[in-house]
Amino acid sequence: MEKIQQIKEKFFLLKEKIEKQIQETKILDKYIFRQLMEVFLFGVVIFTSLIFASETFTQLIKQISLYGIPFNIAGMMVILNLPQVFVLSIPISTLFAVVMTINKLSLDSEIVVLKACGIGINRIARPVFAFAILMTFLSLFINNVIVPSTSKQSQLLAVYSLQQKHIPEGKKNYTLKEKDSDHNLKRLFYVQECKDKALSNITVLDLSNKDTIQLIQAKKGSTATTGWIFKDAVAYTISNTGKIFNTAVSDEFTINFGIENMDFEKIISGNASQYNYFKLLRYIIKNKGKAHFPIKMERKYRVELHDKVALPMTTMALALVGIPLAITPPRVRYNRGFLFSILIIFLFYLIRAFSINLGEAGTLPSFLAAWLPVIIIFVIGYILYKKKAYSI
Repeated sequence: MEKIQQIKEKFFLLKEKIEKQIQETKILDKYIFRQLMEVFLFGVVIFTSLIFASETFTQLIKQISLYGIPFNIAGMMVILNLPQVFVLSIPISTLFAVVMTINKLSLDSEIVVLKACGIGINRIARPVFAFAILMTFLSLFINNVIVPSTSKQSQLLAVYSLQQKHIPEGKKNYTLKEKDSDHNLKRLFYVQECKDKALSNITVLDLSNKDTIQLIQAKKGSTATTGWIFKDAVAYTISNTGKIFNTAVSDEFTINFGIENMDFEKIISGNASQYNYFKLLRYIIKNKGKAHFPIKMERKYRVELHDKVALPMTTMALALVGIPLAITPPRVRYNRGFLFSILIIFLFYLIRAFSINLGEAGTLPSFLAAWLPVIIIFVIGYILYKKKAYSI
């Protein structure tokens, strides 16, 4: 009986010890996870602002200045383009969070204390990898569910605004070409000057009808949602042989350019960003070998297809390489996390730009072009992590 009682006491002591260790490790996981989340959110704000300001915002400003897109539509396009920027900022924000968090633990000697308690690098890295996996799935979801929808809406807004034929304020000698589905010239617009939202000396060459050519000239005019309003205008209808069929003179009339009948879905159907992985794959297979889908475009789309998965998976690779680089040697008493983050981000995007360009040029297979940066970063991270986790 005494032996049974002793065994029971040992069992309960062991149970209490295990429960205590589980509770302590849960506290450690929560502590590291909270630190990662705080730095990650800060990184998302910083890197999203930088990427957006350097790429997306610059392109939108060009569209506003060149094509006269109204500011309310431009503002909506800004919001709709943010998910695309999030997909780029999530991996680098995760790296930033991992490096800064682990580096802080190292500088504060918390890693030394944890090791003294029998908690190694592998155990410390567990919540980091869990966080990276969570961010990977978040990036995959945004890239394949949210981005296709918002990208399509942004393109529809841009096409609709361009079809309204808004002219940038203060623009002189402005020309705008409109092409059909076969990329043939459909209409040519010329405006000598746009001042105070009024157009002067307008010429429109309409080639949409195969049998005739229409030439419209007006001294003054303006744009509206229903089309262009011409004042003191003359419209000539000319045959293909040069014979004038009809001449119309009017003090004011409105010409609708068929905006309400345009198939916007067809116009933007060739943009890869509006498809998720499976829809883009079907689009490539369906259009392969067709005249409007040359081999150069096919290579570009295939690279984008594989990149829809490769880019989110970069989050795991960057987290793996970030852990060993963030662990500071005992004699180093300054924070190297930010410097390492910048260097790794620069290296990754340098490899990524080089690889994707080679893939679009046909030098590398499309799959390898998209996954090569991830593979390189993962291999480097694995070597460094193994050295730190098992050699110390």
